[in-house]
Amino acid sequence: MTKKLNVGLIGYGFMGRTHSNAYRRVTNFFDVPYEPVLQVVCGLVEAEAKAFAERWGYKSHTTDWHKVVEDENIDVVEICVPNNLHAEIAIAAAKAGKAICCEKPLALNVPQAEQMVKAVEESGVPNLVSFNYRRVPAVTLAKQLIDEGRLGKIFHYRANFLQDWTISAKVPQGGMATWRLDIKAAGSGVTGDLLAHCIDTAMWHNGPITDVCAMTETFVKERMHAETGKVEPVGIDDACTFLCHYDNGSLGNFESTRYARGHKALYTFEINGEKASIAWDLHDLHRLSYFDHSDQSIVRGWRSIHVTDSDMPYMDKWWVPGLQIGYEHTFVHQVAEFLQNLAEGKSTSPDFREALATQYVCDAVLTSAKNKKWETVKKP
Repeated sequence: MTKKLNVGLIGYGFMGRTHSNAYRRVTNFFDVPYEPVLQVVCGLVEAEAKAFAERWGYKSHTTDWHKVVEDENIDVVEICVPNNLHAEIAIAAAKAGKAICCEKPLALNVPQAEQMVKAVEESGVPNLVSFNYRRVPAVTLAKQLIDEGRLGKIFHYRANFLQDWTISAKVPQGGMATWRLDIKAAGSGVTGDLLAHCIDTAMWHNGPITDVCAMTETFVKERMHAETGKVEPVGIDDACTFLCHYDNGSLGNFESTRYARGHKALYTFEINGEKASIAWDLHDLHRLSYFDHSDQSIVRGWRSIHVTDSDMPYMDKWWVPGLQIGYEHTFVHQVAEFLQNLAEGKSTSPDFREALATQYVCDAVLTSAKNKKWETVKKP
């Protein structure tokens, strides 16, 4: 008989929706050892928390996250709040013996992230950080091809994540909608919000990053704060570009900005090896571009792999070949693996310690940009 697993969600914004949808759908498509029960959602505004609970099927709601963590009936705490709240909630949840799934980035900075890792490792609770792009089938297939040695020695890994939603100086900072522009809530700008995804995927594919050389820019220096109405200095990075070395000897270059007019969420990567190359684009997320130099010269060229066949990652759980899936399915895959590993007593990747490695890179990037020199990345 399938066991019940009681879920407590803290935060009912965009990420709260994606995680809730995943828990609701996972048993429809995956044979998992637990049946998730959406017990309680926590949010700042009581009326909004109540409405969210009713829409998504949570049995109750609250405005006090302590009640979620301290509830003996809750098995898993889902942390989907601004970055400045991650550490306090996660540490409390670890001490309470709860399994934890935390949104990325892990924390505001390295010191907080290290405290979080210490807390979960001392308590022994299962923990996961939601770098969901790993679980796009095409991105997972890229990892499989790399691990099989199809690319040979890797020379280059380049990635970017481009948006354009903060170009107007009229966009405020702070508050529930635009907390990502507030340094106190976010910790950083595009580095922690967007590049963290690129960095996590890159190190998953290509191994540790050893050092970085970065530059950042804040194009709009002052913005009105959504809560106070006062015009205040902007502390986050609007754009970031950095170079890096990998432990395997390859080179990397990364770019992220919220000032790329025409791009809403352009996340791409390309990996060049001695035998083959791989490229991927979030806007065409079900396809993987692949170039194999061993092909005969008369047919050698980039091929487009439609990642929908049942022998491809995750796709045997969904539709028939040729019918693709989307962004929200990555969270379903994440929950399915988390539940399976919970039952088997295994860690789910990326856990807090792996996310700490990404935090080390992010902090080194920001330090490099500030000091205008190469920075060595600390090892977790």
